[in-house]
Amino acid sequence: MTQYIIRRLLAAIPVVFGVLFVTFALARSIPGDPCTAYLGEKATEAICDQFFHDKGLDQPIAVQFGIYLRDILQGDLGESIRLKQPVTQILIQRLPVTVELGMTALFLALLLGIPLGIISAVRRNSPIDVATMVGANIGVSMPVFWLGLMLQYLFALRLKDTILSLEPTGRLSPGVRVTPFYQFYEMELAEAGLSRSLMEFLSNFYVFNSIITGQWEVLGNALAHLVLPAVALSTISMAVIARMTRSSMLEVLGLDYIRTARAKGLDRYTVVVKHAFRNALLPIVTLAGLQLGLVLSGAILTESVFGLSGAGRTLYEAITARDYPIIQGFVVVISVGYVFINLLIDLSYAYLDPRIRLN
Repeated sequence: MTQYIIRRLLAAIPVVFGVLFVTFALARSIPGDPCTAYLGEKATEAICDQFFHDKGLDQPIAVQFGIYLRDILQGDLGESIRLKQPVTQILIQRLPVTVELGMTALFLALLLGIPLGIISAVRRNSPIDVATMVGANIGVSMPVFWLGLMLQYLFALRLKDTILSLEPTGRLSPGVRVTPFYQFYEMELAEAGLSRSLMEFLSNFYVFNSIITGQWEVLGNALAHLVLPAVALSTISMAVIARMTRSSMLEVLGLDYIRTARAKGLDRYTVVVKHAFRNALLPIVTLAGLQLGLVLSGAILTESVFGLSGAGRTLYEAITARDYPIIQGFVVVISVGYVFINLLIDLSYAYLDPRIRLN
């Protein structure tokens, strides 16, 4: 197993390098330039020449890429042209918003999509199967931004002042303040460094932070703001997972060992859950990993609709402003995270299927 993990990590190196190169090249192929986008009408030729010189953008592309790789290896993601902040600090502040939203959306998709897929497979061609598949087709076809607006209209406007009213925008209501857990427990941290950055990063997960510190008012408020964007973002993934679960379960339920289990008199729960579902898990787990990547990419629209300052919205604003350091830094971190998720999925195969473990 150790050799397998090492091989997978080594295979990920050229993938990450390829992502770095493609992102670096595509960012600079966007029409326009950061000087014009940042300064607007003040961007005269002389000012832009000085601007490019100060940012190192007047050097050959190969030299710029070499400097960028050197800085990445040193842990330096650069400084935002537009925000005048280190990209690492911006990531610490805004990436948790997207990860928290994406993980919640994926949890909802799995929580509802898998049971619906199992029920549809067990009761094939029944009214509940037809209704589930029709709903799944509608869910796949529904634009995230439109669904988000409809949810805001229904739960924040039409159902306002009722028990079903939910917050339409933002992460917390005005006046609600969250205390970072390292301040709550009076932990001593260095002025700067990896440990402080990690603590700040974790504290920006408001749900996690409020649970471990017992800030229940903050937890309730954060969840109330998280429900609508998570539901909007999870709809497509939920539909896809339900369809995949149904297809995988139907394939397994038609195999000989399932008929043998039924002939031996095993109850339906044992046959479906303990025998069929576990052997149908491999494609579902693979799809769940892919959906996490799609959920994170779909967060751009969701964050814009619900006014969340996460990585998706920040990345979109950086692209429009030609803010190369943010584009490159965010894509690097997301791609590394995606490679790590794929590694975890591959490792889960060995747990789910003993044949893979033996090989």
